[in-house]
Amino acid sequence: MSRAGKARGEAAARAADRETTSCTAGLAAAVEHLQHDRLEPAEAGLLSVLELAPGHPDALHFLGVLRHAQGDDTQAVELIRSALASAPSNGSAWNNLGNILLLSGAAEEAAAAYTRATEQPGSPAEAARALNNLGVLHRKLDHLAQSEAVLRRALELDGRLADAWYNLSATLLKQGRITEGLHAHSMAVTASPERSQSRQEVIRALLFLRETTQAAALLREWLDSDPGNPVAQHMLAACESDPAAAPERASDGYVQQVFDGFAASFDSKLESLDYRAPELVACELQGRNAVRGGSLDIVDAGCGTGLCGPLLRPLARTLAGCDLSVGMLRRAKARNVYDVLHQAELTHYLATQPGAFDAVVSADTLCYFGPLERVLSAAHHSLRDRGWLAFTVEALPESGTEALPHRLQPNGRYAHAGRYLSAAVAQAGFELSSLRQEALRQEAGAPVPGFVVTAQRRPGLRGEGATP
Repeated sequence: MSRAGKARGEAAARAADRETTSCTAGLAAAVEHLQHDRLEPAEAGLLSVLELAPGHPDALHFLGVLRHAQGDDTQAVELIRSALASAPSNGSAWNNLGNILLLSGAAEEAAAAYTRATEQPGSPAEAARALNNLGVLHRKLDHLAQSEAVLRRALELDGRLADAWYNLSATLLKQGRITEGLHAHSMAVTASPERSQSRQEVIRALLFLRETTQAAALLREWLDSDPGNPVAQHMLAACESDPAAAPERASDGYVQQVFDGFAASFDSKLESLDYRAPELVACELQGRNAVRGGSLDIVDAGCGTGLCGPLLRPLARTLAGCDLSVGMLRRAKARNVYDVLHQAELTHYLATQPGAFDAVVSADTLCYFGPLERVLSAAHHSLRDRGWLAFTVEALPESGTEALPHRLQPNGRYAHAGRYLSAAVAQAGFELSSLRQEALRQEAGAPVPGFVVTAQRRPGLRGEGATP
């Protein structure tokens, strides 16, 4: 080889080394951003790596994880599958693919991805995480014996894996094996006492079994180790039998913590429960504004992941949404149907929007409020004359609750009496148009009764409730 040729070869090698170093550094920085939920710099970094090295499997994998965080699960799956096409032994990528498929409702594909993850070379801890996820999937499908077996295999590989202990606890409780379930829960707390989202699942399982004493005991233990935790505080209040001791509404901290943790699986979970609240409130508004379709300024108060958005968009000139949960708002943004989205508590938001809207819609959000006077007054304040309010709440059974306007239930949501809703709507300055009972969703195989309420703002009148 000539000197010139050798020099060119050495220059090319140095350039390739620089590119590799740049890719490695860029990927590491992007992953760190992603781990800390800094999505914009993470995206810029991953795209830069892919510009330098198209098809880079790790960059494709993590870009898929990022697209999932942004609410685009279709592209997330495509990107991770592309990464696995060139790096099929990446157990972490198989595991993440399974997670996204599971949250998207593709249970069989998720199971196959988790199984592939367990078959790849890697550490026992990685295999244990994949087995843990497979155990969760089996529980969701009510394959409880398989769930238990898989989770115990995960714990044989990594006995300190708190998620596996928590999930084993939930599986055992679902079988009614309370003593064993509580033992597994204790092991989970020992392994990782800070895993609040996992603790909730175990406590909710106890509440479903009507083991309120056991649930309250675990909640007090939780508060001993984490004083002031808003989720534990609210769930303990829901376990108490004295309605007078209940908070007026779920705290901001409770809503943010619960729904940020629930955002990724929210849509698929509710789809499996035949969730009807968005359809019910949208139909109410459509029926009263057929002639004005496409001309209304609407706010989706407590918009969550935006399930109401596509149903309201045909009626809207402008469509706003507000929610406390950043995770939920990220999913709502991905739907591309809202003109503006605000992170805000809905009473405060409505109270700061005088005469801004023709319609306020709130599907399955006011069930996190006990007294409704303040939020209804704020809705009245935000509406123009003859503007519409449509919302759903869970129904308080008539029998044995004659004196109660509302009650905090063991599930952490409030139920309301029909007579109270009629009075509160009128007091806030509305004319009640419709109040009817409907099944809002299924829970444990049974319909959850609720009220669909529609009212119109009386012109020139203020509600008698709290001033916004």
